[in-house]
Amino acid sequence: MKIKSERDFWSGLMFLMVGIAFAWGATIYSFGSSARPGPGYFPFGLGILLAVLGAMVLFKALTVETEDGEHVGHFAWKPLIVILVSVALFGAILPRLGLLISLPLLIIISSWASDELSWKATLINAVVLTVMSWVIFVKGLALTIPVLPTIAGFGG
Repeated sequence: MKIKSERDFWSGLMFLMVGIAFAWGATIYSFGSSARPGPGYFPFGLGILLAVLGAMVLFKALTVETEDGEHVGHFAWKPLIVILVSVALFGAILPRLGLLISLPLLIIISSWASDELSWKATLINAVVLTVMSWVIFVKGLALTIPVLPTIAGFGG
């Protein structure tokens, strides 16, 4: 069988494998029921959906002809490293600096991964996403997320 779209083939394979891994990993948790889902319910369902999506993309890559085969180019290391570092930094500083400082830092650092960086758009995104996150997660869902820095005498 000939691969007709290299890009779709590899992305479909990645989605399929990650979906299967998540669904399989979720089986160690309690599923609960539809009325009261357990901790394994959502990751299992999401893993299955991701695997189905991957299978559909993989099928398309093997059946639908493309002009040039959509070859995969070089691997973009800079965006990958910038995003991974920004998310790891966010996880490390959130308990100490709180949501109001950590989330804008995450957004600003993540924006460096783009070749089309716009400081105005980045700052607007940082403000809007921080306010929305505070409204949804802290006020709406009442999650215990530190909002203000816990260093220098502030409490979350």
